[in-house]
Amino acid sequence: MQISADVIKELREKTGAGVMECKKVLEEADCDIQKATEILKERGLALAQKKASRAANQGLIDCYIHHGGQIGVIVEINCETDFVARTNEFKELSHDIALQIAAMSPQFIQEEDVPQGTETDPQSDCLLLQPFIKDPTKTIQDIITETIAKVGENIKVRRFCRFELGY
Repeated sequence: MQISADVIKELREKTGAGVMECKKVLEEADCDIQKATEILKERGLALAQKKASRAANQGLIDCYIHHGGQIGVIVEINCETDFVARTNEFKELSHDIALQIAAMSPQFIQEEDVPQGTETDPQSDCLLLQPFIKDPTKTIQDIITETIAKVGENIKVRRFCRFELGY
């Protein structure tokens, strides 16, 4: 089956996967972009689960100060190597997570961090479960998983602090 470069380009822009990976997946999916996207998503999730046990000791600290200086965020995102920490994908992920924290004010990173007996709504109070502000069809965990698939390393949100004037 011959797959046009336009279809490969469209899938690549939509998912961020490599050209050859897009071509292989489109062949599997009989040129159905929706089906190909689902296959890539499943492969990314499998890759993220495979890499989850790896140590993530490198990374970067990102800061975001909201316009007007009323809200500020500092977040530490870890990966396996300093090489990946310098990539645009990783920097963009870190900045997007800082924006998310500023906008949505999560209290915890994941549901396991919530103290027992605390009454809370995990979807609004846990960062990784929140809908992504730039694309509400995805959660923060989904965008981290997508970035893991792109860069090929484990990525973790280690800690964050959100400051709001007067609180």
